[in-house]
Amino acid sequence: MGCFCLKKVRNKSGYKDPTILASETPFTVNEVKALYDLFKRVSSSIIDDSLIHKEEFQHAVFRNSSKQNLFADRVFDLFDVKHNGVIEFGEFVRSLSVFHPNAPIADKIAFLFRLYDLRQTGYIEGEELKEMLLALLGESELVLSNDMVEMIVEKAMVEADSNGDGKIDEEEWREFVKNNPSVLKNMTLPYLKDLTSLAFPSFVLNNEAEIVGNK
Repeated sequence: MGCFCLKKVRNKSGYKDPTILASETPFTVNEVKALYDLFKRVSSSIIDDSLIHKEEFQHAVFRNSSKQNLFADRVFDLFDVKHNGVIEFGEFVRSLSVFHPNAPIADKIAFLFRLYDLRQTGYIEGEELKEMLLALLGESELVLSNDMVEMIVEKAMVEADSNGDGKIDEEEWREFVKNNPSVLKNMTLPYLKDLTSLAFPSFVLNNEAEIVGNK
């Protein structure tokens, strides 16, 4: 009976065999097992149902479950591959793998493009860039004037929008990031290579806003 119940829980949370997830990501089998311990901790922090809800995710990643933040919402939405309002274990591991130091740079660039493509149109427009910049600033201690924010956005659009159509497509984005590699700074979490030796006091992304287009 105990085994049957465990299988039901694992199926409900999208649990996958560690060997399968390891074969699909840069993580080793032992690292996937360590991530499952982290997943269980986060998924039971508010509602103990083996699923990560948005409030649990926001609290675990940003240590704040009461303040709405566009950046936190977008990261959650990209992790929620099935778009059912929760993150299952398989989604958690596969999505988190893009932040692994050994993850392909192309995957990091593509993830960041989707992060900034707020309207999901396949393009990044100036207003979306501004909204995300303001959200990143809201998670950092950096304070910029409205004029400075406008200047950064305008500078980034001028540099990235090579065909002058007022929006950034994926090819233009790849070229922009190639010329501004610091944009990818927060797309790598070095400790993901040391999962089996960490105690996971918390799971917190680097909240230092990397200002797009501001060298």
